Amino acid sequence: MTATIIVLIVVILLALFVIAIYNKLIRLRNMVEEGWSGIDVQLKRRANLIPNLLETVKGYMGHERELLTRVTELRTQSMKAQEVGEKGRLEGQLSRSLANIFAVAEGYPDLKANQNFSELQTELSDLEEQIQMARRYYNGTVRNLNIQVESFPSNVIAGIFNFTKGEFFEIEDPAERAVPEVKF
Repeated sequence: MTATIIVLIVVILLALFVIAIYNKLIRLRNMVEEGWSGIDVQLKRRANLIPNLLETVKGYMGHERELLTRVTELRTQSMKAQEVGEKGRLEGQLSRSLANIFAVAEGYPDLKANQNFSELQTELSDLEEQIQMARRYYNGTVRNLNIQVESFPSNVIAGIFNFTKGEFFEIEDPAERAVPEVKF
């Protein structure tokens, strides 16, 4: 009788342990989805601002059509992308293209003085900061999920219930990862 009680207690404790790990994996997966949603909202806000920026810039930057066309193409591709890695790659290219627009705008004093352009530039700058914050949160939740999916004994439970590692939202361009060289 005592052996039966001990076996029953061990089975109950094991079941509670499995349930606790499973619930933690569910919580982490939901946090990853929440983090991605935060990035997605910020990226959509930025995508909605881009046409206004391009319209403002078109009249001033007649010679920069190729740059404006590239921004439009990247925006369209990014909005269609479904995979985290692909979205990250396209968004990185889009960010660089937007930075190029602002760099080229330096050569157009009338454009720089345009209040609408200035407001759009400020708003995009603020959005870039919010995207970075959302990206850090998302990558943190992915890290936590990946640790849980790969660590023993939770990896056993993750395998049984088909939990997979999350994909980081990373910078794909090695030039962006490089530390800037400063020379005096």
